[in-house]
Amino acid sequence: MAIDGWLLEQHLSGHHPPTLRFYTWSPPAISLGYHQRQYPQYWQNLTWQGQKLNLVRRATGGRAVLHQGDLTYAVITSGLTGSRLQAYEKICEFLIQGWRSLGVELHYGTAGRGYIHNPNCFGTATGADLVLPDETKFIGSAQLRRGKAILQHGSIRLNQDAELFAQVFGAEHSTTVQLPQNFKVENIIAALIAAACDCFGMEIEVQPLSQSEWQAISAHQS
Repeated sequence: MAIDGWLLEQHLSGHHPPTLRFYTWSPPAISLGYHQRQYPQYWQNLTWQGQKLNLVRRATGGRAVLHQGDLTYAVITSGLTGSRLQAYEKICEFLIQGWRSLGVELHYGTAGRGYIHNPNCFGTATGADLVLPDETKFIGSAQLRRGKAILQHGSIRLNQDAELFAQVFGAEHSTTVQLPQNFKVENIIAALIAAACDCFGMEIEVQPLSQSEWQAISAHQS
């Protein structure tokens, strides 16, 4: 997520093109929303399969997200007009189209402002989130705006451990995502990239970060 923040600054200063990223987490972690100050103290000592869960803070808002068995996406772009919700809908278009190509229909959530009282991002689904036909929240997204540039990233729930999810957020908030089949992460990413190219009318060039960019990100983080 530090990379996402750095890419946003680079894009804002004209040094980097719009970017689409996908990544998973190892070891697993809980990310807190930028303004989220209250969370259970025991989160600092959680372990899963012998690994300590990291506790990190996102540059974007929203509630806590468990990053285990999920796929995180990040979009860094600019030039979008309209309200914040309209920007969400414009960016989320590729997620809806990509998952539809995989046989999964998604639509927007409907929760109101009450979500701020729930520490679990996946406990409620707002108009910026995508839910399955049974109303289970599947993709939670958050945004950060800097001038005309936007960083939007979100978590796609794939194979999360139900016991760990219940341990973090409590059994009453535990929900299981039922996908029609076992998807491979590579196939999901390929479908979402194809949808992004179609939705945004662009070509994507896969490019790893250079050594100098890694050094700049490390310096930016410290």
